[in-house]
Amino acid sequence: MADLGVIERGYVVIENGIILDVGSGDGADFVDDKTEVIDLEGRLVLPGFVDSHTHLVHYGSRENELKLKLEGASYLDILKQGGGILSTVRATRSASYDELYKKALKSLDLMLLWGTTTVEAKSGYGLNFEDEVKCLRVAKEIEHPIDIVSTYLGAHAVPEEYKENVDGYIDLMIEKVMPFVKKERLAEYVDAFCEEGFFNLEQTRRVLRAAKELGFQVKLHADEIEPMGGAKLAAELGAVSAEHLVAVSEEGIDAMKEAGVIPVLLPGTSFYLRLKKYAPAREMIRRGLAVAVASDYNPGTCPTESLQSIMVFASLGMGLTPQEVISAVTINAAYAIGRGSEVGSIEKGKKADIVVMNALNENYIIYHFGINHIDMVIKNGKIVVRDGKLVY
Repeated sequence: MADLGVIERGYVVIENGIILDVGSGDGADFVDDKTEVIDLEGRLVLPGFVDSHTHLVHYGSRENELKLKLEGASYLDILKQGGGILSTVRATRSASYDELYKKALKSLDLMLLWGTTTVEAKSGYGLNFEDEVKCLRVAKEIEHPIDIVSTYLGAHAVPEEYKENVDGYIDLMIEKVMPFVKKERLAEYVDAFCEEGFFNLEQTRRVLRAAKELGFQVKLHADEIEPMGGAKLAAELGAVSAEHLVAVSEEGIDAMKEAGVIPVLLPGTSFYLRLKKYAPAREMIRRGLAVAVASDYNPGTCPTESLQSIMVFASLGMGLTPQEVISAVTINAAYAIGRGSEVGSIEKGKKADIVVMNALNENYIIYHFGINHIDMVIKNGKIVVRDGKLVY
């Protein structure tokens, strides 16, 4: 994770949206009178950032919960008072397709300005057939330079109307929602929130086994607050990733390593919930896991689209070096959403997704925090942010 393969005085050749060549020097062999040459004058050039865990499509906001958090209310306390996920579910259900589209578009613009070029978008705020499909359609149909990888997260929480019939809600997901989502190609992945007060191990296993039988790949919100054994379940199911992992056990880490599960860590959530505890990233790296870091952008526990802010939390909160952080939001994150062969590094044959930063080295973007270092963003070979402004 620490070896970025830095090229001093480098060049990148782009043709038809694909990286044609990368090397050190001026790249003069590739230049003719039809070539557009951009001199970046010593700036830092990185792969476009990959945000591998977001809840992009939702409605409403929950700033009213901030006072409760400051008074010491926990995430589960707020949920029991009718807040949390369920309050966002009510707002999302009442919102139209157009309202959800416009809100998501605004968030995507912010992400792009801060260097994100590929994003995973989880549903999970509809919690019924109609509204989950509505949110997934927004993610599929929205027109924006950022590439979106969709995940169905119907098992995000138990909806209020099924509070006394959890198995009935699971039946709805398995028998109606997931087959439709698969048929309409609205998602590649299925995720579930395995946590106290949400879905237990056996319920989660049932949802994700059914998803695999339908041909989905699976992910898992695992061991976020309580050590439920979610990481071990992710390994058992052959999940692509296990996410959060603040309370993961050593056995869970070893199981993920053995099964090739990618840990997606969300330090912004630990920061925002004032947990005073972060996922054990250093121990995961010591045991040989390829750690990814993501924003967890959502309205309740990490309301920010800025992956650069999350990179600072990953370094100062989890002890990752700047080099490890960059790997975690580029190549490792790309593999966490099945795009490692396409994006996440500046290599021949990959998409020309590149960010240019107003910095001379990678340490500076963590050291000088709280500002946007982006000067230019190139997506699929086209400039979409120039001088820190959208130009797409």
